[in-house]
Amino acid sequence: MDFSYIVSGFAVGILVGLTGVGGGSLMTPLLTLLFGVAPTTAVGTDLAFASITKGAGTIAHRYKGNVHWDIVKKLCLGALPAALIATLALKYLGGFDAQINQFIRYSIGCSVLLTVVALLFRGRMLKWLKHHPEKQLQGSNLTIATITAGAVLGALVTISSIGAGAIGATLLVLMYPRLSPAEIAGTDIAYAVPLTAIAAIGHWWLGSINWSLLLMLLIGSVPGITLGAMGSRAIPEKVLRALLATTLTGVAVKLLST
Repeated sequence: MDFSYIVSGFAVGILVGLTGVGGGSLMTPLLTLLFGVAPTTAVGTDLAFASITKGAGTIAHRYKGNVHWDIVKKLCLGALPAALIATLALKYLGGFDAQINQFIRYSIGCSVLLTVVALLFRGRMLKWLKHHPEKQLQGSNLTIATITAGAVLGALVTISSIGAGAIGATLLVLMYPRLSPAEIAGTDIAYAVPLTAIAAIGHWWLGSINWSLLLMLLIGSVPGITLGAMGSRAIPEKVLRALLATTLTGVAVKLLST
């Protein structure tokens, strides 16, 4: 058993607990850059990791009444078919050849940059919406936008394992600005469970999940998330988000420049 993987899981767990940002934007680049794990294996293993950890989070949010199941259903209408199509595309293109690995590496880099944008400008976008209520979507337009957002996130998550955290939450804030932060978090986590589960099954079919690595990451991350959540109130959110955004920007640049 490689203790460094457990330590990495613990470190990522603390950051996830502190910031609420999904582990995919942290774990997948870490596995790829620091440990040299093939992008396809890093994505597949992280998706299996996410489906388990997000499942536990959904139970807690459901108990507190933070999940809007009507929104979850609309997101899944777009996300789940997109995940299946993306999996079939990876299978058709060849999940393990060098070109696909490089494509996934670039996809991870672009997804990390989108996460940075979501972290930095989420508050400003929400403030703009509050000052322009006429721009808020309603009725069938909101339904179509939600399903479309789900489809985009489904493809993005399947290819890069990144997107269901900060990016998904930001889209929910823009489409449903009246939801509380807890409701945004609960709804975002709830739809991500079937999405990451289906995407993980697809990667298992592709043979791109390292089960021993997954176990070590889970051993480290569970106590890390718990400690991070306990200490989240001690550090200002702005400081955490700025630190995380800076780190992720460096990660993205590294991924896209190699």
